[in-house]
Amino acid sequence: MCRIVGRPLCGLGNCPALKRPYPPGQHGQKRNSRKNSEFGFQLLEKQKLKFIYGIRERQFHRFYQEATKNKNQLTGSALLQRLETRLDSIVYRLGYARTIHGARQLVVHGHFTVNEKRVDRPSYHVPVGSVIRLTDKAKKFAVIIDNLSAQANIPTYLAFDREDWSGGLLKLPERSEVPVDIDTSLIVEYYARV
Repeated sequence: MCRIVGRPLCGLGNCPALKRPYPPGQHGQKRNSRKNSEFGFQLLEKQKLKFIYGIRERQFHRFYQEATKNKNQLTGSALLQRLETRLDSIVYRLGYARTIHGARQLVVHGHFTVNEKRVDRPSYHVPVGSVIRLTDKAKKFAVIIDNLSAQANIPTYLAFDREDWSGGLLKLPERSEVPVDIDTSLIVEYYARV
């Protein structure tokens, strides 16, 4: 997906899009300019967002349906808010893992507690004010120690305590605070058309 889009979506520094800046496939280097329809652009935005958060179509569609029921805000913003409050997303944003896929693996293996209860579901919806902690066993992992030492900037809707290695969700994220370069209006148009 990174090579299709032409920029790194995976969060890695050694992304394939940077090594080979042309689309994948047998004729990738020969394609000078791909003409895409309006539907193609909408589909690509949806696929990019699915890839960034590492979820499948059925679950993504369910998140979209939940977002349409929220009458207080725009559907695209509600969708991003729902995706950002998943446990694996918060673990990734707090810097415990280098990628969202690595964060999902840490969560599935039961290395995190939310409000002192062990949670092993990456799709767990984290309520505002929750405290996310590493288990004692996970505090000894070299991978987590390296990731936390090379920690980048944390979004403003999250808090991180370096002494305790715990973090939390302070408030629901606004669209401008989510560090994802996606045009959510195209996703809304896609589902309106389909």
